[in-house]
Amino acid sequence: MSIVETERVEAVEPVAPAEPVERTEGAAARRNSAAEAPAIITDLFDAMTRRGMSLVDVTWEQHRLHESRRWSVMEMLADVDLESLTPLDRTLVWNAGRAELTTKPGADRLERQAEAECRRWQESNPAVAAIMQACGTWSRYWNEEEAHHETVFNRLADLGGMDPISDETFIAFRQVFPDDDMLRTLVLLAISEITAAVNYGQCQHVIQDEGLRRIFKQVAADEIQHRNYFVSFAKALVDSGEYHAKDAFAVAHLFLREDGELQGSARDQLEERGTHVNWWDQLDTGDSDFRPEALEKKEQLICGALRKITGIEVHTREEVEDTWMDLVGS
Repeated sequence: MSIVETERVEAVEPVAPAEPVERTEGAAARRNSAAEAPAIITDLFDAMTRRGMSLVDVTWEQHRLHESRRWSVMEMLADVDLESLTPLDRTLVWNAGRAELTTKPGADRLERQAEAECRRWQESNPAVAAIMQACGTWSRYWNEEEAHHETVFNRLADLGGMDPISDETFIAFRQVFPDDDMLRTLVLLAISEITAAVNYGQCQHVIQDEGLRRIFKQVAADEIQHRNYFVSFAKALVDSGEYHAKDAFAVAHLFLREDGELQGSARDQLEERGTHVNWWDQLDTGDSDFRPEALEKKEQLICGALRKITGIEVHTREEVEDTWMDLVGS
């Protein structure tokens, strides 16, 4: 089995922190990695303990994948016919630009929180410290890729003469989400990326301009890649035995419960957060009745993420709630 895997479905029992290992297998991986297609290391705890990958090895794999996926905002914009955009096309661009403004604080927070967790675990569990350092290191790529999303939509809105974003709004949307347990944070981010990816995928079905459709498709693909990274890091924490699966299910329940976060702007009552902005809660489609919710698809993707992170299989929001309650009581 390759160190760099693209899928892993079996449950993994938590194991005790690994003793330091010689990095002979890691060295073999370094020699062979150039022949493999770049991919996310989905079994990160195993890779960094039993398989002997170092942080330099992991960073190399992160960079290979990032570099292979780079795309140009300017080239994408050049393929959009501004004159052909429909009112709905323009509305979707306007909303996407505002939603993407809120992503930089998430990446900044992740780097800060991962660094703190790395130092916290450095003495008691070096493997977890290394996983947290790998997470914080990857956040620079997440930040750059989200910058592409923010810029492409807001520049397109500007070129199309749509309502501008004031400096006050820009600054307000940069508010940082409060810190939480690291596993809960990673699961929340994975679900947020699922929400964004599905929303952008749904938008593709109604967008008329081919160039604009290509932008939404590219951004959705990026969001799925980000989801996969968050799942990988979350799984590594659960595999370490230091973080409990119940916290992953707690966050999923928060989203999936009746009138939960997954309902977004369709909810009857929205929270007054006061700390950060979630634009998907405020989605404004104007005179159109189109909403990119696809709740069933999001639910299934969340259940799939939980299976990969914890090894526990669930298929519905009811099963998520029941499993969470069982785990809390165990």
